[in-house]
Amino acid sequence: MILEAIVTSIDLNGTVNLAPMGPEVADDFGEKKVPERLVLKPFRSSLTYQNLMATGKAVVHVTDDVSLIARTAVGKISASEIAGLVKSWRGSDWWRLRSCHRWLAVQVETVSEDELRVEMDCRIIHSEIEKPFFGFNRAKFAVIEAAILATRTHLLSAGQIQDELDRLQPLIDKTGGHTEQAAFDFLRKTIDERITDH
Repeated sequence: MILEAIVTSIDLNGTVNLAPMGPEVADDFGEKKVPERLVLKPFRSSLTYQNLMATGKAVVHVTDDVSLIARTAVGKISASEIAGLVKSWRGSDWWRLRSCHRWLAVQVETVSEDELRVEMDCRIIHSEIEKPFFGFNRAKFAVIEAAILATRTHLLSAGQIQDELDRLQPLIDKTGGHTEQAAFDFLRKTIDERITDH
């Protein structure tokens, strides 16, 4: 299965990067509470890819903070803000979000590359549950879908993107709170700007 997550990675200077990513996780790990491995699939052009190739370390976070997902998807988060959001795990090179539901520190063990995407097989070094998951919300899912659309403005037509956003808007209107509405509005504005620039 593909898990929607935020991944922290670092470069050789220790600079932390946050990015949304969908790691592939086996869904048949039985009675264990966490899998032993997962696969990260960063784009070759991404900072996450560069960091993972340099250090091989990342932390995968399960979070329902859709505002953070939206901002990291479109690169609208500053270094100073990142510094306030993360902390080192036991003084190591694994940097985790201070607030999330669950986090998994991973070490890249093998890398296979094709033209666009890379598959990095990772061993889970450590995992912790930070706070319980509150529950499902369709508006949060709609924001995640809009964040994915925001990263695809160079691949999809403006019409396709607007149709998808129009399909997602009722989920925000019917089931979202202020946070979801603000995140969705932010993404719509960002998408409109990107479409106009093309």
